[in-house]
Amino acid sequence: MRRPADKNLRPPALNVGAKVALAVAAAAMCVAAAIGVLVHRTTAAGQLETARAGMDQKLLSAAKDHAEGRRSDARVDPPDLPGPMARAVPDGLRVTYLQEGGKEPVLWAATRISDGKVLAIRRSYVPEEEALAALDRTLAATGAAVTVLVSLAGLVLGVRMGRRATVAARTAERIADGDLDARVRPRGHDEIARLAASVNIMADALGARLEAERRVTADIAHELRTPVAGMSAAVGLLPPGRASELVAGSVQKLGGLVEDVLEVARLDSQAAVVDTEEREVSAMARRAAAGPDAVEVKVVADAVVATDPRRVERILTNLATNALRHGAAPVEVEVDGPVVRIRDHGPGFPPDLLAVLQTSGPQRFSKGSRTGGTGLGLTIAMGQARLLGARLTFRNRPEGGAETELRLPTA
Repeated sequence: MRRPADKNLRPPALNVGAKVALAVAAAAMCVAAAIGVLVHRTTAAGQLETARAGMDQKLLSAAKDHAEGRRSDARVDPPDLPGPMARAVPDGLRVTYLQEGGKEPVLWAATRISDGKVLAIRRSYVPEEEALAALDRTLAATGAAVTVLVSLAGLVLGVRMGRRATVAARTAERIADGDLDARVRPRGHDEIARLAASVNIMADALGARLEAERRVTADIAHELRTPVAGMSAAVGLLPPGRASELVAGSVQKLGGLVEDVLEVARLDSQAAVVDTEEREVSAMARRAAAGPDAVEVKVVADAVVATDPRRVERILTNLATNALRHGAAPVEVEVDGPVVRIRDHGPGFPPDLLAVLQTSGPQRFSKGSRTGGTGLGLTIAMGQARLLGARLTFRNRPEGGAETELRLPTA
């Protein structure tokens, strides 16, 4: 029995498939961006180097034409020549310069001629910029397409991994709920397959230990039955008196404990048989409350259910006896259709015991911080309820006292 998680306290977590898909998508985006930047820079450097080499050849031709008096595209001391270039042109050497920041980029080539003047040519660098922009668009589209494809592949892989992990987790939960026959089918040779194999090994080991515990419990109870029966017969031979009453009471308690242990063993071994009949819930509640003292039955609404009346009465008797023993009178048994609530007026369940009851259910031979006894009553009640398909819940009432609710299955 588990407490439902409070969804308002924690945000929904991403599953394994989503995490793998996001990780693969992020990695693909980083790789695509790195390749795009590298190709952009390499292409830009190659374009500029090629353009400068071409301008240098044109400048050589223009200088030759100028020396021979022929017309050319070159200009002498052009007024728009960039200042850094005019100052950097040495005698007898050629310089190329890419001017940016204006309306459009311009590539210059210049050299000093014999009379000390600067001979320069220029052309627009827009074609190279447009080609580089087209390359960037192609790289972006290709990177986006590759990222989407790789992300889809990562999503498929992550979903498969998530499903395998979910199957292993659900199987472990079924094992924790008592289904020791649940197993995971390992697939592959990765860590999830090892996890599935480990869950199966854990289930086998847990089943073997529980089976050994059941056998020991049943054997001990069976072995104790004969001496307890002999003690019960011998008590009748004792002379009347206070001592014989104490011995008789102890023998009676011991006999009840032995029967409880045998009942737990039968429930654990799934050897119990359910005899289903149609009965009124109020009638079963009144029969169960007829034994314990100071138990009041209140019927809000009655219902007819198909169940095993003997086991239902055993559950209600154990719960009422537990409430009288560890709570305070009066104990109220309220019938509300197929739901029966048992309330007491004591301090309620101890916090440590209530936490165990709300998570894994009562544990045999366990005791709360203020309780005594062996704790088999709640264990038997939980086992009987599970056998009938009923549901037991435990809580403390705000006004004080413990409350146990038995919800019987209906058609």
